[in-house]
Amino acid sequence: MSREMRESRVRRFRRRVPIAVGLTAIVLAFGLGALIMLRGGGLPMPIDEEWAEEVLTIRGPVGDVLAGFMNWLGGGIVGVILIPAGSAILLVVLGRPWAALYFVLASVVSAAIVQLLKELFGRDRPEDMLVTSDFGSFPSGHVANAATIAVVVGVIMPRARVWAAGVAYTVLMAVSRTYLGVHWVTDTIGGALVGAGAALLVWAVFAGPLERERLGRIERMSRRNAERAQANVTPPTGRTRP
Repeated sequence: MSREMRESRVRRFRRRVPIAVGLTAIVLAFGLGALIMLRGGGLPMPIDEEWAEEVLTIRGPVGDVLAGFMNWLGGGIVGVILIPAGSAILLVVLGRPWAALYFVLASVVSAAIVQLLKELFGRDRPEDMLVTSDFGSFPSGHVANAATIAVVVGVIMPRARVWAAGVAYTVLMAVSRTYLGVHWVTDTIGGALVGAGAALLVWAVFAGPLERERLGRIERMSRRNAERAQANVTPPTGRTRP
């Protein structure tokens, strides 16, 4: 088998993996929503009730402030428009236009799927809410947005610490949504599945351009650093014989 054929197979494999995982995540989110509605018309499941009781025991002034900040950061104009748009502008400035396009489209696809499932299932929110929220409890739009950002940033900057930070941000967002009483914990699970699945599916479309763009930027930075290092080298001084 020639080198070109091997590389072609590798590229197809790399696309199939995010497509398969992304579709699986979306199907699981749909299945979870269907199970919740068929089981009891959207009523909380045992895990929802148990988690809600645990969260009530940790409510306090500090938690209220932190959860309120996460509520502001992950939704509304800030989370849905300003963060994706601002990130896209920054990526374009840094010479990553494909990454910018990926960020925006993944955010749009994730938000669209969230709204579709909210309208489809129409699950009621918990009654003990600390902030006002819109229609539909399942899935959590805030958590979906957080998971989308986590995957997108992890793809754009593939480092272990970046992925770890993304997972931590998504989990923190999920906890804050249940802390505020605007979602059941199963809503946050559904949101994480939707957000990650949407980002993976869009990644499959842009995998090739994103990788070429990333490698090209690394090459340019390496060349620039080498030129700077060469410019700072002091040429040897010739010795004059007596």
